Amino acid sequence: MAYDNLCKSLVESNPRPFVTWLLGESVTEINILKTELSVEPIRADFVSFLEVGNQILHLEFQTQADPEMPLRMLDYYTRLYRQYRRPVRQIVLFLRETSSTGVQVDFFESASTRHHYQVIRLWEVAATKLLAFPTLWPLAILAKTENPDNLLTDVTQRLETLENRELRLSLTTYTYLLGGLKFKKEMLQQLLREEIMRESVTYRELVESSEQRGLQLGLQQGIQQGIQRGRQEGRQEGRQEGEVLLTLRLLQHKFGPLSDDLRQQICSLGIPQLESLAEALLDFQTPTDLATWLNQTPN
Repeated sequence: MAYDNLCKSLVESNPRPFVTWLLGESVTEINILKTELSVEPIRADFVSFLEVGNQILHLEFQTQADPEMPLRMLDYYTRLYRQYRRPVRQIVLFLRETSSTGVQVDFFESASTRHHYQVIRLWEVAATKLLAFPTLWPLAILAKTENPDNLLTDVTQRLETLENRELRLSLTTYTYLLGGLKFKKEMLQQLLREEIMRESVTYRELVESSEQRGLQLGLQQGIQQGIQRGRQEGRQEGRQEGEVLLTLRLLQHKFGPLSDDLRQQICSLGIPQLESLAEALLDFQTPTDLATWLNQTPN
């Protein structure tokens, strides 16, 4: 689900390249629909709904086949059409290459109903099509190419040419995270990680606000090397403190100030649990999800 949310964020940061690529249209007005689908609640947190001209574009990103996808697409279509009374264009984009026949399915069928939607398997799309727009570069590294490593290097070099610092950092981050679906972590770190660390406002603020050198070294090691343990006890402690500080910052950015009880539980977590929490929080919707995760996680 984390990749779904990541792609949703990428689409909504600049939807025009996606519309041009997927619909082949240069549309002047595009609106992002923030809506709850009636009649009954349906989880639409990780899909994108765009108002493009006189139609609704529904985008859904998946890393693997889901047997419930066809029925869910029919459900989305019915609810969207009921609410907006406009044509609905639905596209499912599969990100990770697989031999599963489930990624070939593009319809729902029952005794009296047949509903079609479009399926795009990204590994079958020529990377050159996605290289036309910077916003699509993070997806281009997952597309069809004879030499994936060269493609990743090419995208990295293109990112470095972007003059807008915020755009460069944002797209570099998307590229690094989506690259985890296809490339080894070591290669991604070699090409992209230093860029993220060097220009990340959050990382810089955390390091600069740390008064102890051990905490600075621990935080840097935690970000660069993930689960690798510090060899010295002081560095290990500094790394744990850095992980706590970073996790609290991310959670507060998402939910606002946390209760003292939640902060105390987070501060008591070990490094493996903190790393698991850093991944899990991408899917949290409310502080209740955080509390449930903490209660189910042994220290």
